[in-house]
Amino acid sequence: MRALDRFATFVQDHWLALSCTFLIAYAALPIGAAVLKSAGWERSAQLIYQPYKALCHTYGFRSFYLFGEKTVYSRDEFEQKTGLDTRTPRGLFAARDFQGNPQMGYKIALCQRDMAIYPAMALGGMLFAVLRRRMRPMPWWLFVTVGVLPIALDGFSQLFSQPPFSLFPPFQWIPLRESVWQLRVLTGSLFGFSAAWLVFPLIASTLPPPRET
Repeated sequence: MRALDRFATFVQDHWLALSCTFLIAYAALPIGAAVLKSAGWERSAQLIYQPYKALCHTYGFRSFYLFGEKTVYSRDEFEQKTGLDTRTPRGLFAARDFQGNPQMGYKIALCQRDMAIYPAMALGGMLFAVLRRRMRPMPWWLFVTVGVLPIALDGFSQLFSQPPFSLFPPFQWIPLRESVWQLRVLTGSLFGFSAAWLVFPLIASTLPPPRET
């Protein structure tokens, strides 16, 4: 019981550092998948690719690449280089499974938007660690305006303009749209930083201040 109490006290005192470390590690491991696959360590790479595929869509045309011709490929470029029709369910599943090749490079195991969200949250946590006594939770209206609306507009305007939604009214009147990596990174960063500004101060307000060591 004493060991469990010490562990609980440690987590309570260092929850912010632990949270930031987890967020950084969560975003760094997908980069490791591309590095391992490039080095020929296929089994080790799959230990990262497969779990992350359950957590993110990982479409090949919405992800970053390492060690290839380009770092990003538009949807049209991706289809031309892979021969996949990503407007069909079968093609989308194949784009999700695609991990790269020596010419295109190897896919980072998180989508572009998620690769922005988690480091931005960690950055927000580090800023909160410095400004802890003066940083109050972001007002809900500001969180919705800055953090939620941009990512929702960018993401859902893509989703509802494409099959299968675009086959039915009223979505069939929405112009076909595919976002660009710059918008995904921007909206992901805004959401991640805003979430950190909202959540971390709220958590801190429920806990006693960390003990001086």
